[in-house]
Amino acid sequence: MPELPEVEVTRRSFADAITGAHIEGITLGKPLRWPLGCDPQELVGQEVVGLRRRGKYLLADTSQGLLLLHLGMSGSLRFSHGLPVPGVHDHFDMATNRGTLRLHDPRRFGAVVYTKGEHDPVASRLLDGLGMEPLSHSFSLATFQAGLKKSRMPIKQLLLGGKLVVGVGNIYASEVLFLAGIRPTAPASRIGPARARKLHEAIVSVLARAVEMGGSTLRDFSSADGMAGHFQTQANVYGREGAPCHVCGAPIRLLRQGQRSTYFCAQCQRA
Repeated sequence: MPELPEVEVTRRSFADAITGAHIEGITLGKPLRWPLGCDPQELVGQEVVGLRRRGKYLLADTSQGLLLLHLGMSGSLRFSHGLPVPGVHDHFDMATNRGTLRLHDPRRFGAVVYTKGEHDPVASRLLDGLGMEPLSHSFSLATFQAGLKKSRMPIKQLLLGGKLVVGVGNIYASEVLFLAGIRPTAPASRIGPARARKLHEAIVSVLARAVEMGGSTLRDFSSADGMAGHFQTQANVYGREGAPCHVCGAPIRLLRQGQRSTYFCAQCQRA
């Protein structure tokens, strides 16, 4: 599943190219997770004035509204001139005078939704429950510590939930907790100030490094210009069950939490 680093890498790969583009046509394929929310013709003639990100949503500001794009479980975007004829898994094409933006999504859990703005009820329903952005100055340590204290959930489950901080997906949660030296099953409320600070720093460090490396490509993720990610090649624990820990040499362990795979080192993550 594309997580925050993959979505941010995707945004950066075509944000400059699409900003200022004029929409010339919309082609829809099979239904996605949610309907577009307007007649496609309503978008024709509008200008794309910017491309932002909130959590795992890309927000394309237009001259009259806001287009929200979500990659779901298996989605990816392409932005280019001369794309081939849409295939069976291509479900949204937005033709502009600078190229065509295409959503490819084999499982169709992704979405493209048009609203009148970020405060539109539809947009609010999708965005208002999201936690702090870990790669922005709004990622407050004090607010993060307070959120930990309020939760009895295992720390990894809290991180995955996205209500305290967004973007710490399954791969990155395992890596973050290893870097912070915290066992994934530790109750969030029992993490003290010193460990909370270390965890806060680890979230920023791991996600920033993942973005620099183009995200993680475990199956078929690539950015809008076709580039694969490489973060997974330098993972400390994720996907390394039984392999020796890079720090202490103990075998990396695997456990299941909420039907998700969690990788950790029992020696380095004792707390």
